Amino acid sequence: MNVTMIQFFHWYSEGNGKLWKEAEKQAAYLAELGITSVWFPPAYKGANGGYSVGYDAYDLYDLGEFDQKGSLPTKYGTSKDYLNAIKALKSQGIEVIADIVLGHKAGGDELEKFSVVKVDENNREKIISDVIEIESYTKFTFPGRGKKHSDFEWNFTCFSGVDYAEGMDSHIYKIQSEYGNDWEEMIDDEKGNYDYLMYNDIEHRNPFVREELNSWAEWYFNLTDFDGVRLDALKHISFDFYKEWLTMLRSNSGKNIFAVGEYWAPGQLNLLQKYIEVTEGCMSLFDSSLQNNFYTASKEGNSYDLRRIFDETLTEADPMHSVSLVDNHDTQPLQGLEAPVESWFKPLAYALILLRENGYPCVFYPDLYGAHYTDKDREGNDQEIFLDKVDGIEELIKARKEHAYGIQKDYFEDANCLGWVREGDDQHSGCAVVLSNKEAYTKPMEMGKQYAGKTFYDILKRTEDKISIDENGWGNFPAPAGNVSVWISE
Repeated sequence: MNVTMIQFFHWYSEGNGKLWKEAEKQAAYLAELGITSVWFPPAYKGANGGYSVGYDAYDLYDLGEFDQKGSLPTKYGTSKDYLNAIKALKSQGIEVIADIVLGHKAGGDELEKFSVVKVDENNREKIISDVIEIESYTKFTFPGRGKKHSDFEWNFTCFSGVDYAEGMDSHIYKIQSEYGNDWEEMIDDEKGNYDYLMYNDIEHRNPFVREELNSWAEWYFNLTDFDGVRLDALKHISFDFYKEWLTMLRSNSGKNIFAVGEYWAPGQLNLLQKYIEVTEGCMSLFDSSLQNNFYTASKEGNSYDLRRIFDETLTEADPMHSVSLVDNHDTQPLQGLEAPVESWFKPLAYALILLRENGYPCVFYPDLYGAHYTDKDREGNDQEIFLDKVDGIEELIKARKEHAYGIQKDYFEDANCLGWVREGDDQHSGCAVVLSNKEAYTKPMEMGKQYAGKTFYDILKRTEDKISIDENGWGNFPAPAGNVSVWISE
């Protein structure tokens, strides 16, 4: 069976506790399309309570169960709604992927005094002050939850850095602690050391912290029975932490939990490969380089050489560890890593991740359902954004489920027109895919002698024409101008 993930949210997903209920209602539809796993947003209470997208993690044990941060439910609903959504998806044979945010905590309950040094924001290895004492919200007592589920309280020894000091300017402050006055080891020297990202940066060298995060993962698994995890912001977390954490989780759950990490480094395949190497292949990574290639191709139009689309990508270099995507909540318009693929190119991009043999494709919620939201741009002006669902997206996902099997033959000789065939297998008839970023083309391709005499039609209906396969198994497959066609046998 071909696996297909959906990111079932975006940055501006509607609040008011609607998402979990929507997922429950959509379960049967997603299964019918061919979605095999659903990646949910962080399900725990954030510092912004009912308004939090979830990446400002406050209380990992509050899945919408306690009145904290001004709300009982999270933005997406109550813990009961969440468990109902998981149950509905699993009843349809769909796996659930939980979003895990273990790099930082936000919204501390009490101030504490401790010693720090200021560091240069652009080179965190560079200390720019003497040791000073500050007060910051590093004490987490979770008064709304009390001691239920866990009696662990977080304090400043659980963190390596903060960006808030009472009565002082916002700055990055490195905490002086028994676990080391330097940052944790990263695989790259971006910003000197990019351990610190935001809020209260978790100190993974603290053995009590590690123990708590391991026992939380076991609690979370026992409650929800998730099948996989999406690991947030790997660039800012010690690589040996997640290696140990995943080993413990898989051991405690007795299940080979799937893991995909976010190491966002567009155009830096070497860093993705290095991360996979140092973590001994214990997780897959999102192919940020391929997403960036799609973005560039969509911007450059017919001047882009499509034969380069997989150059320097994880999907080509290490498909077993690649999760391929077209867009996500960080690349969507008005977000920090904004690099949205232009709408005209999205059907081509989805064909390239859904109908080929390499990579584990992930569909983005607005590309299946559409989205509409308003936010401020970099100049501070309100912008209204309309994201249309991708033309033909349902047919492309279904084609993966029903036809993207068997030997793949590529016809990548043209700069502006790519084609490939999947020959099919004992259970599935195959397909022929042709796409163009310029004018209409016709590409001769070999489907195989088993299709001799068969008639093929375009499931995307870019053309009403039908084509015949000759006695040698070849056909002339039309590609529409600036679009894609997927041909299958009648």
